[in-house]
Amino acid sequence: MTSTTDRVSGPASASAGATLPAVELVRDIYAGGRRAGRPVISIELFPPRTPEGHVTLFERTLPEMQVIRPHFYSVTYGAGGSTRDKTLDIADRIQREHGTTAMAHLTCISTPRPQIERYLLEARARGIRNILALRGDPPQNADELAELESGFDYSYQLVTFIRKLGGFSIGTAGFPESHIACTEGKHVDWRRLKAKIDAGADLVLTQLFFDNDDYFAFRDYLVDTLGAQVPLTPGVLPILSTRQIKRFTAICGATLPARLLETLERFGDDAEAVADFGIEFATRQCEALLAGGAPGLHVYSLNRARAVRRIVDDLGLRE
Repeated sequence: MTSTTDRVSGPASASAGATLPAVELVRDIYAGGRRAGRPVISIELFPPRTPEGHVTLFERTLPEMQVIRPHFYSVTYGAGGSTRDKTLDIADRIQREHGTTAMAHLTCISTPRPQIERYLLEARARGIRNILALRGDPPQNADELAELESGFDYSYQLVTFIRKLGGFSIGTAGFPESHIACTEGKHVDWRRLKAKIDAGADLVLTQLFFDNDDYFAFRDYLVDTLGAQVPLTPGVLPILSTRQIKRFTAICGATLPARLLETLERFGDDAEAVADFGIEFATRQCEALLAGGAPGLHVYSLNRARAVRRIVDDLGLRE
């Protein structure tokens, strides 16, 4: 971990009347990882939909994940800001109760600029100093979209806004197979990502993928051709269900390789066998990514600890 000189202490909390815990900026976590020669391990969580889910997250899932001591968590943000308050609540509790840095997601396409600013000021007041800046999905209703034209159309604009506001380490998303909405080809999409980096993004967390060649082609183009100098961290999703991964890849445009799909379908309805295979596949994928020079791993946990713990333990990455 980075030294205390790399940490940022938050202001006094108006609600609690106490000084907020020291929080590491994610860019400093990566800098510390480079100096120590060890990968940065981060885990993505989503706000549970029910009170019971919140209890499970904080009383069972997070304590199990904390055993492997991840360097930071990212907390997702529902479409159109539907989980805005929950995102900040969860990130806040992670930092206060577990002493681990949290990165709060923020989308911009369907949120007016004043709401974006209020969200960021609230995050900063809570001591949340890391933001994953995303465009998000536009509303399906054209009239609703017209009402929100005061917001930002693209995530590079959000990155620029956050950088000007100050006080945050900013992450953004990258797509090794190109964003599903980009029709001009992956190199155009990757150049747009470089624009986000130039606007002030400190790091990139990628969309899920299953062929490591896609990640290495993405990284090499960003670094060697475009001159990107920020961490480009691969996002890995352990397969836990054949039906679920088919749905996920269809939504995000990721490729499910034919041989991988054939293997999954041979397991039929044996959910346990699918999960065991999926975790082993993800472990070997992560092993090859790290061997190829990836700066860390960002694991999409689906709020489940088992796969994350097995991957980290099998790779000998537990600190």
